[in-house]
Parts: sequence; C-alpha cells; structure tokens
Amino acid sequence: MNHPSTSFLDRGERPRLVYHHRRASPDRAAMPTLVFLPGYASDMTGTKALALDGWAQAEGLAMLRFDYAGCGASGGDFESQSLADWRDDALALIDTVVSGPVVLIGSSMGGWLALLIALARPARVAGIVGIAAAPDFTMWGFSQEDKMTILTEGRLEKPSEYGPEPMVTTRTFWQSGEGNRVLIGEIAIDCPVRLIQGQNDPDVPWQYALETQKQLRSQDVQLLLIKDGDHRLSRDGDIALLIQTVGNLLGSLEG
Repeated sequence: MNHPSTSFLDRGERPRLVYHHRRASPDRAAMPTLVFLPGYASDMTGTKALALDGWAQAEGLAMLRFDYAGCGASGGDFESQSLADWRDDALALIDTVVSGPVVLIGSSMGGWLALLIALARPARVAGIVGIAAAPDFTMWGFSQEDKMTILTEGRLEKPSEYGPEPMVTTRTFWQSGEGNRVLIGEIAIDCPVRLIQGQNDPDVPWQYALETQKQLRSQDVQLLLIKDGDHRLSRDGDIALLIQTVGNLLGSLEG
C-alpha cells in the first residue's frame, strides 16, 4: 500500500481540517480503524503517530491521522480553539471519513479527548489506548498564579520543553477544559481501555493514570506503568510497547 494522500475536510464556518486516511486491506476491512489523537499544540507528524501509521500499513489496518484546527497543516487560529472544538474536529472526521468501529489512541491531551469522544459516540468506539493521558489537566496542570493570569489576561505564555515556540494557554481553552472534566465522577465508558504511563513524567503525575483507571466504568482497563518513562514515551522501547499494546487490544476485539 502507498502512503495515503493528504485530504481535506471543509466544514463551512469551522476551519478546514487536513487528514491522512489509510484504508484497510480487504482481509482486514472488518477491523476497527485506528484514530490517532495528538497532544496539546502537537500534530499528526509526531514520532508515535508515524510509527503507528507505519505499523498499520504493514498490518493492512485502516488508520486516520489528522491535525486539529489551528495546529499543524489545518486551518484556523490556534489561540481561538477550545478543548471542545478539538473534540468536535475529531468527531467530524470520525462521522464523515471513517465507517465502522474505531480504536482511539490519544497522546497526553489526546487521551482526554479520547474519553470525551467515547462518551459522545459510545457505539463507535471499540477501544481506547491512552499514552500519558492527561484528562482534566486544566484543573491540576497549572498553579493558582497561572490560573489567575489566564483568567485576568486571557492567555498564559510559558517556555516549552518540546520546541522553540512558547506554550500558550488561552482563557477560551482553559474554560472549555474546566467545562469538560471527566474525573469528577464515574466515566461512563464500557469499552476496553489501555493506559501507558511513565512514572518519570514531569507533566502528568502518574497518580492521575490510577485515578482515570478507578473512575472508568469499564471493567476491562489495564494500566502499564513505565518506571523510567517520561512524558513523550517516544523511545524505541516505548514505541514497541505502544504497538504491542494496540495489537493486543485489537486481538482481544477479534476474539
């Protein structure tokens, strides 16, 4: 199979989305489509997304990668977007581009979005894999001083450890995050969930993976803790574990 061509989703008032949709080989057509959900201010060309795409190609599996509005190659202004906007970007693609069940693979903020998408489309989501998933990080990921800056000035700018550009958080995004928290009670999701979490993650304390596992209604939840794992989980061994985890989840769905 060749690399899928770049495609575009035009939606009227909302920004145009850029995506790559790899179709399954005929003998794997009944399998769920893998949907990769990048982290905050990230895009579909990250190490984990491309590694999964290469594996999907080798296995004949369908996969969807895309950029949220205001991120990567998609249209729109980054600082105008909210958490709910990015959830709706993913839902628009799942509803219009993909047919059949999906397995959501969410990195950091993408793990939060995976939970929100599964709550919105329970009949479509066959499984979830969270990689350093960060649900509710607007609540626990900022100091009280940071929150006051966001609310009074409308935006917070901080140096980023992951690139030359500063990390910007807007009041629009922060308020949307606070309005879409999931760890405040039972998370009404029943599909299998796999959480991969580094215990040396400076951005997402691993205790939040335990909290997510506890709040999920599903009884089929597994948490893999990597003692020396960082936030990115992009080392060769981390990528191998991610692919193995996705493969095992798909295998359990076949069974």
